[in-house]
Amino acid sequence: MKLLINGIPTAFVHELREGGLDANGQAPVVRVAEGAGNPCRHCLELIAPGEDKLVLSYRPFPVAQPYAETGPIFLHASDCTRYEGDQLPFWFSYLQPALVRGYDRNDWIVYETGEVVEGLELEQHCRRILEREDIEYVHIRSKFNCFQCKVERG
Repeated sequence: MKLLINGIPTAFVHELREGGLDANGQAPVVRVAEGAGNPCRHCLELIAPGEDKLVLSYRPFPVAQPYAETGPIFLHASDCTRYEGDQLPFWFSYLQPALVRGYDRNDWIVYETGEVVEGLELEQHCRRILEREDIEYVHIRSKFNCFQCKVERG
């Protein structure tokens, strides 16, 4: 099975960079990236230390509902190109551990799909979860439950 992995939508990122509000109704905060743990959820690349980043609350679901988790993410403060690919970026292998969860057509968690896995095992777990007919997509999250990306069938 081929995977489809995309960063968060470009139109939404542009809106945030132009002063739009995050999932909590607040403007993104500009901070200087420190260390190596600053992944941009649009291009899915790491934000280099010293670069400006946006810190904001993000809800990767179309509408608010009981399973629509909201949490902090980072974005490049400057323009970047949305990631669109069939493989996870290399740095996902360093997520130790990572969380994977399958969601159904109603954007509700399918509990028995939730797993804590090593970063090197993410793709195989996403493929296995997506083999289920009742699963629409998978979220990958950090050990802190921060949204990383959405994985779909390609």
